[in-house]
Amino acid sequence: MKPFPIPVQAFGPGSQPAEEDALQVLHMDRDVAAFVMPQIPASADDAHLAAARDLLAGFCDRLRGWREGEGPELELTNVAPGPLGMANQMLGEGEVSVRVRGPREVHIQETLFAGLWRVHEHDEAGRVARDRLMACPIPPLVTHAARAGAALRSRTVEVPAGAMNSPALLREIDQQVAARRNGAAAHVVNLTLLPLTPTDHEVLERAIAPGPVAIVSRGFGSCRVSSTTVRDVWRVQYFNSMQTMILNTLEVVEIPEVAIAAPEDLADSRDRLGELVDWMTESCGR
Repeated sequence: MKPFPIPVQAFGPGSQPAEEDALQVLHMDRDVAAFVMPQIPASADDAHLAAARDLLAGFCDRLRGWREGEGPELELTNVAPGPLGMANQMLGEGEVSVRVRGPREVHIQETLFAGLWRVHEHDEAGRVARDRLMACPIPPLVTHAARAGAALRSRTVEVPAGAMNSPALLREIDQQVAARRNGAAAHVVNLTLLPLTPTDHEVLERAIAPGPVAIVSRGFGSCRVSSTTVRDVWRVQYFNSMQTMILNTLEVVEIPEVAIAAPEDLADSRDRLGELVDWMTESCGR
């Protein structure tokens, strides 16, 4: 009998030929920011710490009876630099920043406590004219500024050759704005999934131009939200940590949900601010 050769076939990792085209995987963020209670510096001035504690304790007392909507605010405009600096250090900076352009430019920064906002109004020379701490889902002046002077429909623009879907999108947006009622769910147009040409994007930019409000939310990647010249129409764009846009939308809503603090976040902030005040009190006692 003649021997019958049995071919040996290799299996397992490394046994197969390499593919010419490697799998392309979109980079996603893996780190999620977690709340960390602010640290009281060892070199803190006792008088400044006590004054800052008194400011925050009074604000915290007013928060205890507040549940939803616009909460209390604390005027900080005339607070002395020492206690104000200590209060700033204790409140820290959170994930959401807002800039409102206008005759009196406004800078808004969420603190480490979600739903507690520092609101700085600037004069024509760029100096801080008013400084407040506010408790709310988002300061009301944001939506007021976005709506002030906004039109009830998109701007009429010439549609050049090469535009495919932008005219239909503009009609859809105008219909949604006309039919919108306060409190209604957001109407979202996902531009990322639509077949749009560069000309389509240019038409949308001209017909729905940027407005006075710009919001940046930094959390899982980043999200940029900007008002437009059309009432209750916002551009919402999501980016990964490589600053690659992964989602581009138009939202018809009073304010996009990504920019506001949720009720449960506000409840947590109320409790955490109370813990911070207690901690500051203990430090003053030492």
